[in-house]
Amino acid sequence: MTVVTRFAPSPTGYLHIGGARTALFNWLFARHCGGKFHLRIEDTDRARSTQDAVDKIFQGLEWLGLDWDGEPVHQFARAGRHAEVARQLLAEGKAYRCWCSPEELAAIREDQRAKGQPMRYPGIWRDRDPAEAPAGVAPVIRLKAPAEGETVVADLVQGEVRVANSQLDDMVLLRADGTPTYMLSVVVDDHDMGITHVIRGDDHLTNTFRQYQLYRACGWDVPQFAHIPLIHGPDGAKLSKRHGALGVEAYRDMGLLPEAVRNYLLRLGWSHGDDEIISTEQAVAWFTLENVGRSPARFDLAKLANLNGHYLRQAEDGRLAGLLLPLLAERLGGPVDAAGEARVRAGVGGLKERAKTLLEMADSALFYVRSRPLALDDKAARLIGEGGADLAAFRPLLAAVSPWTREGLEEAARSFAEARGLKLGKIAQPLRAALTGSAVSPPVFEVMEILGRDETLGRLDDISGGGQP
Repeated sequence: MTVVTRFAPSPTGYLHIGGARTALFNWLFARHCGGKFHLRIEDTDRARSTQDAVDKIFQGLEWLGLDWDGEPVHQFARAGRHAEVARQLLAEGKAYRCWCSPEELAAIREDQRAKGQPMRYPGIWRDRDPAEAPAGVAPVIRLKAPAEGETVVADLVQGEVRVANSQLDDMVLLRADGTPTYMLSVVVDDHDMGITHVIRGDDHLTNTFRQYQLYRACGWDVPQFAHIPLIHGPDGAKLSKRHGALGVEAYRDMGLLPEAVRNYLLRLGWSHGDDEIISTEQAVAWFTLENVGRSPARFDLAKLANLNGHYLRQAEDGRLAGLLLPLLAERLGGPVDAAGEARVRAGVGGLKERAKTLLEMADSALFYVRSRPLALDDKAARLIGEGGADLAAFRPLLAAVSPWTREGLEEAARSFAEARGLKLGKIAQPLRAALTGSAVSPPVFEVMEILGRDETLGRLDDISGGGQP
């Protein structure tokens, strides 16, 4: 059997972090098994579905690196096929027409609520003669669900789950206006797409019993179900925007790398021993549903940022430079010039060692691309105030350093400091402040090498009032 999974978001909102994890688990399971992963856009709610949300779902999955097989399926376009199945069940006596008005159903629910009873359709038209139907009323079509016994699902995560059929009612398949319901559409689409495994959040578990009955009524093979626990915030409450329940694009805009987000989402509810850093290749090789836990996972943005720091340090420098340059252009309000770009590309290795996000890297890289004279923060100004005389005295020695390498620059600084009875930091810290405008940066001699002789001396001259040959 070829494993076939699917991710089926509704485009009534953007791809949120819970949906992204569901997509990841489906993608990993399919890739692990050498199967297929399909994408279906469940856009039957026409009033709330938007093309912008569809585009954001595509973009979010592409950014995460979750490629799907074949063309995306749009559920609304298949409404005719869904209705055809409902009419076939009607013809086979497995469904029936119901002429209850919305007012009647509301009255029934209110009566059940008042009596403390479960609110279910009581099967009024299940065995009633259609000849009694009121004139001028369009009926719905309902599934004639089994009234006795149990529906049992062998869930691959939750274990065996069951419900008494008396607890379920005859669900609507086709509305009075002829449009199919979500429950019908999902089952028909999953069958027609050959879905073998339905992996989704455990908030869908109650739907599964009804869908199981519909599969049986249609005479179709039932896919295997795996209901994964939902994601909670670090406080254990249901995940909300205050915890980080944002669209996937928001995490990209936070300066996170897709591989870090994939790794973090993988560990939200799935484990492989004590492994925390898991590459995508390892995840594909290791992923099985047996290792999905049953307890809700807790989302922690701080942990995600820490993990992202690891992936930044592992990332290829050229790739990071390409991601940084647009962020720097935003901060400058214009494009980065060729000299600035060259410095950024040369300095990425030092910048990534201290950052957790691309945004932090961009902030730290600004001194490489800003025009002279640099603005100084308060700490930098104090350092220069304390060490300005030493900088002025060091400047002629610095100008004579050749070749201009970090090793040669550090040796010149050490010799100068020793001759004056100073610790190296007494010259290195004011140097850092003058060259970067900050008291924090990559190693200062690395910075000097990347800036080059002319730019380094020019920035020192800006601090001292300029003009030394």
